[in-house]
Amino acid sequence: MKLIRVAAGALNQTPLDWTGNRRRVLDLIAEARAAEATVLCLPELCVTGYGCEDAFQAPHITEKAWQIMLEVAAHTEGMVVSLGLPVLFNNVLFNCAALLVDGAVAGLVAKRYLAGDGIHYEPRWFKAWPVGTVRQLERPGEAPIPIGDLHFDVGGVRLGFEICEDAWVAQRPGSALARRGVDVILNPSASHFAFDKWRLRERLVMEGARAFGVSYIYANLLGNEAGRAIYDGGTLIASGSEMLARGGRLSMAPTTLIHALVDVQHTRMLQARTVSLQPDLATPTDDRVQVAFDWPTRAPVEAAPTLEPWVHGRLDEPLDVKCEEFTRAEALGLYDYLRKSRSRGFVVSLSGGADSAACAALVGVMVRLALAHPAVMRDHLGYIPEVKALLDEALAAGPIDLTAAPWDHPLARAITAALLTTAYQGTRNSSNVTRDAASAVASAVGATHFDLDVDGLVQQYRAITEKALGRPLSWETDDIALQNIQARVRGPSVWMLSNIKGALLLSTSNRSEAAVGYATMDGDTCGGLSPIAGIDKDFLRVWLRWMEGHGPFGLAPIPALNTINVQQPTAELRPQDQGQTDEDDLMPYDLLDDIERAAIRDKLDPLAVFKLMRARFPQYSADQLHVWVDRFFRLWCRNQWKRERYAPSFHLDDANLDPKTWCRFPILSGGYAEELAALSAYVRAPS
Repeated sequence: MKLIRVAAGALNQTPLDWTGNRRRVLDLIAEARAAEATVLCLPELCVTGYGCEDAFQAPHITEKAWQIMLEVAAHTEGMVVSLGLPVLFNNVLFNCAALLVDGAVAGLVAKRYLAGDGIHYEPRWFKAWPVGTVRQLERPGEAPIPIGDLHFDVGGVRLGFEICEDAWVAQRPGSALARRGVDVILNPSASHFAFDKWRLRERLVMEGARAFGVSYIYANLLGNEAGRAIYDGGTLIASGSEMLARGGRLSMAPTTLIHALVDVQHTRMLQARTVSLQPDLATPTDDRVQVAFDWPTRAPVEAAPTLEPWVHGRLDEPLDVKCEEFTRAEALGLYDYLRKSRSRGFVVSLSGGADSAACAALVGVMVRLALAHPAVMRDHLGYIPEVKALLDEALAAGPIDLTAAPWDHPLARAITAALLTTAYQGTRNSSNVTRDAASAVASAVGATHFDLDVDGLVQQYRAITEKALGRPLSWETDDIALQNIQARVRGPSVWMLSNIKGALLLSTSNRSEAAVGYATMDGDTCGGLSPIAGIDKDFLRVWLRWMEGHGPFGLAPIPALNTINVQQPTAELRPQDQGQTDEDDLMPYDLLDDIERAAIRDKLDPLAVFKLMRARFPQYSADQLHVWVDRFFRLWCRNQWKRERYAPSFHLDDANLDPKTWCRFPILSGGYAEELAALSAYVRAPS
């Protein structure tokens, strides 16, 4: 039996935050040392931050990262630590993991497979390292360091790497490493959050540990690192066919650490008993770096931790898991965006409808989840005097416990009032139903709320335009213009509140609206951040009902959301007697979202989409479905320019419409003219 204690750390880093990133790396090394861990895996590109974008191509970035790597190496006495950074070699940039052993840099492993699909653009900045290639990196005044496709013999224990995407491809490097007799595989990752993605990661880690007969250590980034992608942490340690440790996900702590004891002798015998694992004895050992190291003696292996409580026990309830993930990912994304942008809070134009109510509720959740780490919250938001004073006083008084009444807790409500300002902006077309609903939601979460009457401004703009045109405006001839002016008039007021408070204005438009352009530019799209632009309306309505009656684990539901949930979604921009609803203007939201996924995510043409919808929605006639499918494609093509102008949004799943990170489409196009004509001919043809 040869036992070693291994650890995986999650880091909430920020691109180019040299001081903060280095401090958090050193904090985790110190925490791992205190836990008596000898091996520590840290995330991919954690020195610079993963989301540096084109700043990776600036020469001082790689030089600064190199110097920090050397500084960190000095703090690894008696330890083995992997550290992610970009490295310039032969005038080419590589995404590398440095193995730091006992105070020195043992070598650099370069990533083989670059993530270049979906949200990732690694090939724009990095090159893939050729398989089986090893070189020496030489710098003036420094000893040469091996770089490339390496594995390491550290005091008789062999370690290798799969860097993030390396584990997601068919020809995983782990297979070759197992044939070379590697005992431990380190996986430093920057794997973005997406709904239910944690299950796939667990399978990759478990299958790697089982099939390769190794101990597998997986580390990931945490938090809203650079503005759009959210990382959930989700560290993992597996050995053989057993998961030994799981880190909590979507934490608001700056770092998290898990550790476990692994038995190297046990995994070696697993490899020996695996008939399909044929050893590689023919390849020269040029790719193995040998480092002297004394491993400490360890006690027996402890029991495995369980999943975090908000997932454990609910694995057969996918709605609960998705709602929990959405709530916590959004809250973490908002929190990090707030503190990293040094904003002093949020402003929401609270219409009394589903979208703005969801934004307000998410900010309320953010405050209460952040209060699970009050001292950290004070450090993060200490630049906001009101919040710092409240937390100083509360921390001086003793432990903070929100479990009994999280929505009514005086501290949570006071901090929410300081951080969240909402405004209902009514016109003559607004109803008391939405006005009362906005007030109820604001009160329930603890926001500072204003009720503003902007009808006079609407009428002034209307009068000015009528005078210029020399004719009256009417709903019969000027419907869109008369609707949009009401939405646009609401923009200056909330921008003014944001400026006065130094706060961040949240845009409240959702993904379903983005797909068909059912949003007023400079109206409900006003804002510096669009937190729900990646979420479809149908799920938002499900989530609001879940929040009303259930709520996240550890937090109570918000009954006041019933005032939202009993309404039919409406823009409330036409006169009340017209009974305007979103679905009358567009189509049923569940159908719209299904069409969007088929047309945009799955890239089906209009006729194929129509046939699919006929099968999925038999309650609607062929003629009606034809109208709706045709409408979707025409509106989609017409409104790409709107999607280009949306404020940054959070990436939450693989159906995102954000043209800057996921779904690219031409602003000008032929608009599927021939395809829609073929659809019309198909529908009109005799059956």
